[in-house]
Amino acid sequence: MKIMLLGAPGSGKGTQGEKLSQAMGIPRLSTGDMLRAEVQAQTPIGLEIAALMPTGQLIGDEIVIGLIKQRVNQADCANGYILDGFPRTLHQAQTAVEAGILIDTLLELTVDDEAIITRMAGRRLHPASGRTYHVALNPPRVADIDDLSGEPLITRPDDEASVVRERLEIYRAQTLPLLNYFQSLAIGLRPRIMTVNGEGEVDAVAATVRQVLGSQAPI
Repeated sequence: MKIMLLGAPGSGKGTQGEKLSQAMGIPRLSTGDMLRAEVQAQTPIGLEIAALMPTGQLIGDEIVIGLIKQRVNQADCANGYILDGFPRTLHQAQTAVEAGILIDTLLELTVDDEAIITRMAGRRLHPASGRTYHVALNPPRVADIDDLSGEPLITRPDDEASVVRERLEIYRAQTLPLLNYFQSLAIGLRPRIMTVNGEGEVDAVAATVRQVLGSQAPI
């Protein structure tokens, strides 16, 4: 299966994507993880990204789409993949389809705005890897410490309530229209579109995701 996860910031895409990846045996492709890996490896693209970071400029679509196209052609994607955080805009979606980066299922996670704001206030991040936790919903084994590295977790500045509200507005303006775009594609390119309520306990949501995907998901 080739799955795209769609949902607002804080809807649980990363957590559910990782659980689905483990259950199905297909990789979760996070653009954030890919960009961090390029920077850490000091590849030509990584050096370009690192130069942009202090300026606050956004990473160009060409870089992101190039990384995704290269990644989906690797051997571990032969049986499918899960796109997490891509595409984010209509232009990215159109360019991805033109480049042959296709999906057969679009899975939307819906969460109420106020629940998202509460959820993100409790989110903790391991900066080096991008692993995320939540103090109540998905806590680390030791408070504020990453499970794998033992390094401290941080609270991101953009998880503040006022910033989250702005990010939700950007999501509605730039990313939510992707639903209409994928619905408008010709048969053969058009994915099936599924919706799951992302509120609630993590494992309960994961069970609903597996149920919704049904027999097409070899879990």
